[in-house]
Amino acid sequence: MRSSSGSRAAACLALAAAVLCLTAGGNAVAAFNYADALDKALLFFEAQRSGKLPPGQRVTWRADSGLSDGSAAQVDLTGGYYDAGDNVKFGLPMAFTVTMLSWSVVEFGDAMPRGQMESAKAAVRWGADYLLKAATSTPDTLYVQVADPYQDHRCWERPEDMDTPRSVYKVTPQNPGSDVAGETTAALAAASLVFRSCDPAYSAKLLQAARKVPPPDMNSAHMPARSILARGGVARDVFHFADRYRGSYSDSLSSVACPFYCSYSGYHDELLWAAAWLHLATTASPGTKAAAAANNSASADDVYLSYIYMNGHTLGAEQDDFTFSWDDKRVGTKVLLAKGFLLRGNGRADALQLYKAHADSYVCSLVPGAGGFQSQYTPGGLLFKEGDSNMQYVTSTAFLLLAYAKYLAPSASTPLGGGVACGGGAAVPPSALVAIAKRQVDYILGANPAGVSYMVGFGARYPRHVHHRGASMPSVRDHPARIGCDEGFRYLHSADPDANVLVGAVVGGPDGNDAFTDSRDNYAQAEPSTYTNAPLVGALAFFAGGGRRH
Repeated sequence: MRSSSGSRAAACLALAAAVLCLTAGGNAVAAFNYADALDKALLFFEAQRSGKLPPGQRVTWRADSGLSDGSAAQVDLTGGYYDAGDNVKFGLPMAFTVTMLSWSVVEFGDAMPRGQMESAKAAVRWGADYLLKAATSTPDTLYVQVADPYQDHRCWERPEDMDTPRSVYKVTPQNPGSDVAGETTAALAAASLVFRSCDPAYSAKLLQAARKVPPPDMNSAHMPARSILARGGVARDVFHFADRYRGSYSDSLSSVACPFYCSYSGYHDELLWAAAWLHLATTASPGTKAAAAANNSASADDVYLSYIYMNGHTLGAEQDDFTFSWDDKRVGTKVLLAKGFLLRGNGRADALQLYKAHADSYVCSLVPGAGGFQSQYTPGGLLFKEGDSNMQYVTSTAFLLLAYAKYLAPSASTPLGGGVACGGGAAVPPSALVAIAKRQVDYILGANPAGVSYMVGFGARYPRHVHHRGASMPSVRDHPARIGCDEGFRYLHSADPDANVLVGAVVGGPDGNDAFTDSRDNYAQAEPSTYTNAPLVGALAFFAGGGRRH
């Protein structure tokens, strides 16, 4: 009979072999220039800007657009980002983009060269400025979308030419949207952390908008949480919508939210996600004496941790889900809250152990050979979740693995040596998480069976027919005359390469067999999005910094 230590050793060897097999797949190439890829990934956000472009705009084939956005509701909703290849400003994915850009800077900003850090902050601020307008322009109202997507998709127009209705959509207490309000809260809170040191006034403005809630409703079914929040001394604003006026914006605005960005997961995940970010943004930095003291007291700044304790069960804290996206925040929340347990590890933070356990389950689901493994990888080694825009799941997963590896590293003195127990006697070390994340990033950059970079403008071979209106058509600088709604479709269906290289855009990517068709008509594989690039910024920063967990 084999000894327990021998069993563990055998399990570790089997696990190592499985991870090595996955991470060694694809085309063997030299190490990538991750700093260059990071610079390009950030540049993509400048191509997605709406509104009056700043003097330092580097994507010069773009020009001002959407300058009357919000006028239909007599408010200023200029600015922000177009989500993907169309000209609509969708609030839910835009807010998630800002959250993930901010998380990228918070965790891995120290690895960015100064110029790239400034570009990353500018990307966060461009989105956060818009969300501030959306959240504060009208009392008891959050503006969540500009433009009718059906009308927009009826045309193929440059943003600078668009003449389709710029309708404005909102959520209110009577027509709630806890999902989009919760994500907006998370975005503002996360962005406040980005500017905490370099622009304290702006950081405070973001946090004030994010965390304010109304006085408790004495007749509310959620009275315990309300009472706690009220004792925190806050008044009323975005979290007001997310928590007090509960409901999904997919129900309130189903005719324009669906099927484009339906909140399929519901709104519970966003409530917990928002509270997690508010907790992080209103407490001292992890590892400090102030943080340790805060975790042992029910201070005003600890109000959101109390909210998490009291509402976690009903908001899905005990549910496992293995997909992280603009729609479903459950896994991201658990990794974020596990940080509180791993890095603070005493006092009230001990109650966050539940989130650490679920974060571990998520990690185990991704590691071949580990107990709990249940992911699909292509023959070339790419994580495969869905056929439409699969790269969004690849980049979000890579980011979470790297963030969790960072959180685990200070726990190296524990019995697991900072690793994750996945069953079978083997512990998955942080280095395995980094290896899997690197394999995904490298696949995107060209280490794949086709030898193609799925980041536009990076490497010698990349998609030349991106499903993107502005990229596919001549710029207003080169073609000042307006290109009409129907006239533009000849560019959509053209076999000619893009008129403008959409540098840094990561497209939807190949199918489950590593096959990719470079065609604008193939939107599932050829369309980029801001929420695909946002988590990749953090992953690229990590590897550009030499893979050190700063």
